[in-house]
Amino acid sequence: MLMNIFQIYMSFLNHPQAAGNKPFIGSSNLFNLLRGRSMSYRFKVPLDRVGVLIGKKGETLRLLQKRCNARIEVDSESGEVVLYDDDAPDPYLTFRMRDVLRAVGRGFSPEHALKLLEDDMYYEEFDIRDFTGRSKKRIIQVRSRVIGSGGKTRRLIEELTDCMISIKGNTVALIGDIEGMKVASKAVTMILNGSEHSSVYSYMEKKRRDLKVARWGF
Repeated sequence: MLMNIFQIYMSFLNHPQAAGNKPFIGSSNLFNLLRGRSMSYRFKVPLDRVGVLIGKKGETLRLLQKRCNARIEVDSESGEVVLYDDDAPDPYLTFRMRDVLRAVGRGFSPEHALKLLEDDMYYEEFDIRDFTGRSKKRIIQVRSRVIGSGGKTRRLIEELTDCMISIKGNTVALIGDIEGMKVASKAVTMILNGSEHSSVYSYMEKKRRDLKVARWGF
């Protein structure tokens, strides 16, 4: 258990901007983990993703609960999700499940989102409004830039970084290993800040070699 808590802390240090550009875990929650106190994670998912999260006859929700050995409640009317770890034997696993649930809410399939239970996989979420303000027209324009003509930009981000990307509503979300996430996150940020697509593509191409060395050593 102490090792799992250490893993949570290292996740925060190594990738502090995951899960909605907010720290993985606050100091008070870390203190609760160290003291062995139970916690709950409460957040909302879009209503059109509630059915995906629950699954046919509740199959997906049961699978998710089984994978993290924790209780999950989903309010189908409000979209509120509550993840409890009071009976969970592994707080680290429950903690990672929070990002799995958020990822499903932001458009990833449950199968892809479950990759976040692997130790070297991370989640990051961008709110487009942080870059555009509340103008619906501007949000649509910038979201379209992240997708690219015929989906080209989204496809290249996935191919050149080996990360998965989901663009839904006002958000852009990423799943990947820490090396790929560094590049994919920078690429998305560049686009959201108005960089030309050619500059973003050039950046990712230059980093492609670095990613191969970081992952495989050659």
